[in-house]
Amino acid sequence: MKISNIISRRNRILLRELVVTDFKLRYQGSVLGYLWSLLKPLLLFAILYVVFVKFLKFGGDVEHYPVYLLLGVVMWSFFIEATSQGMQAIVGRGDLIRKINFPKYIIVISGTISALINLLLNLVVVFIFVAINGVDLHLSVLWLPLNILELYVFSLAIAFLLGAMFVKYRDISHIWEVFLQGAFYATPILYPISMVITQSEVAAKLLMLNPVAQIIQDARFNLITHQSITTDSLIGNVWIAAIPYIIVLLAIVFASWYFKKTQKYFAENV
Repeated sequence: MKISNIISRRNRILLRELVVTDFKLRYQGSVLGYLWSLLKPLLLFAILYVVFVKFLKFGGDVEHYPVYLLLGVVMWSFFIEATSQGMQAIVGRGDLIRKINFPKYIIVISGTISALINLLLNLVVVFIFVAINGVDLHLSVLWLPLNILELYVFSLAIAFLLGAMFVKYRDISHIWEVFLQGAFYATPILYPISMVITQSEVAAKLLMLNPVAQIIQDARFNLITHQSITTDSLIGNVWIAAIPYIIVLLAIVFASWYFKKTQKYFAENV
């Protein structure tokens, strides 16, 4: 999987066509079409806001909590979409793989880029809420693209791994679905991590070693409020706080190796 192959003209054209096709097919036949890209996270946010903020009184001690919650929901939704689409990508393009010889990783990348476009559209909505809520932007907002890049690389790594495994082991989709449901509640999306700290600081530190939790909290710190507790500020030890970044690095290296090793069997197994 060489970078020079990814950016070659032929592969760039193929990647663009797959991304455009994915995006068009996703909302084909629906009345609201592309508006669903914006409406889905907003509707989920509205439900979570009413239940967890209005009724359960979560986040009372967090500045601009509605925007804080929305950003977490948007970034988690991207992680689910990118990994789920990446998992289905190879099997879903089985006919194409059997007929044409081309780098298979382009299919997985196209699925994650389609999800990335949705994320960027949703971030426009987040910035509208930032303006409405009167959030003061700091220079730290310039780090937000790096948070998104880290989330994309981690999601792409998981997508490569799941996509290659799903070709042979179809039970992976059910396992991943259950895992995501558990991970949603184990990641500080709905609740501030300060709630966990009051119960057990050790548990809070373990939760913050999850790369997605680290990325979401960093993004909240950079965009919304410096009251957000990040992995660095909670753990203190620079080597332990680096674990989420090491996980992301190891994930992309291992997933790329596994995908390259198994891709020659895709055509006969899909």
